[in-house]
Amino acid sequence: MGADIKQLRTRIKSVDSTLHLTRAMGLVASSKIRKATESMNKGKAYADALGEMIVRLANSEDCRKTPYMAKREGGKTCLVVIAGDRGLAGGYNANIFRLLREYPDAEIIPIGKRACDRFGGDLHHAEHYNHADAMALAQTLCERFCGEEFDRLGVVCTRYHSMMSQEAYVNWLLPLVPENRGRADDAVFEPDAPTVLNAVIPEYIAGMILSCVKESFASEVAARRVAMDSAGKNAQEMIDRLGLEYNRARQSAITQEITEIVAGSGV
Repeated sequence: MGADIKQLRTRIKSVDSTLHLTRAMGLVASSKIRKATESMNKGKAYADALGEMIVRLANSEDCRKTPYMAKREGGKTCLVVIAGDRGLAGGYNANIFRLLREYPDAEIIPIGKRACDRFGGDLHHAEHYNHADAMALAQTLCERFCGEEFDRLGVVCTRYHSMMSQEAYVNWLLPLVPENRGRADDAVFEPDAPTVLNAVIPEYIAGMILSCVKESFASEVAARRVAMDSAGKNAQEMIDRLGLEYNRARQSAITQEITEIVAGSGV
């Protein structure tokens, strides 16, 4: 009985330590949510502005012959994978890696410590990823795409719906596909539309990658906040249950001791 009480006391102490950890991580995530969502919204606005320009250029007949709009028969895929810098974020990282199973032969370029740990390569933290990092990567990717080292480029990232809902998806960037919105003849491009398109594409790719990183990081923070809240509630429930078992065990031990004392006294 004494061993059971000691074991319960140890378990309660262990779960209590976990509870303090989850509360601390939840508070850290809460402190980052506002800044992360503001950064995400700014990134989306910038990417949308670039996207409008690209749509106008991609709808131009003159741009159809550029390398960025070439339709290729090959199936070589390059994916920029954005995962979290840390764990304990619910299914955030798992959803990204599960989605990657659909592209077993793709070349992977990781962003975020968890992705870098899994796929290797240079370490780039998602939280501190900036425009200079995105631009350097975009220029390399554009050169490789034009050199036909791969046939399509996508970003595996997470879409932020709300604090309670995030969704892993692939944002395909290259080759460009004309859309039925925006008219290229509304604007005059100098010296011509293909030249402008070729010049602006690296900035567009960089903007889209950076926007995806910012949105993914906001999703990571939100997922961690929810996961830590849930873990904290579970830990507290476990402490309450173990406390009840501990009190029952102590009461049983005390009752047994009293019984043995009474029996030994011969009363």
